[in-house]
This record gives sequence, C-alpha cells and structure tokens, in this order.
Amino acid sequence: MVDAPATLAAGFAVILFGVALLAMAAGTLQVAGFSFLLASLVIYVRETRLVS
Repeated sequence: MVDAPATLAAGFAVILFGVALLAMAAGTLQVAGFSFLLASLVIYVRETRLVS
C-alpha cells in the first residue's frame, strides 16, 4: 500500500531540489541554500516520522 504522506514529502523534496538548482543557475544563492536546507529537513522528517 502506498503511504500518501511519505510520498508527498518525497515529491516536495524533489520540487525543492529543483527550485534550488534553478536559484543557483540564476545566481540567487540565499534562495538556493534555503531550498537545499528545507529539502534536507523534509527528507529527515520523512525518514524518521512518516516511513514506518
């Protein structure tokens, strides 16, 4: 059975990585750094709280 919250969290992390890469390409490094940090936190929460 698919765990919907865990799947949504993984999708959100992928979107955040994409935002970070686009921000790096545009030269807005603060946005890129914040996006990478937030993606890391989403992955951490997914692995510790959402995946059983």
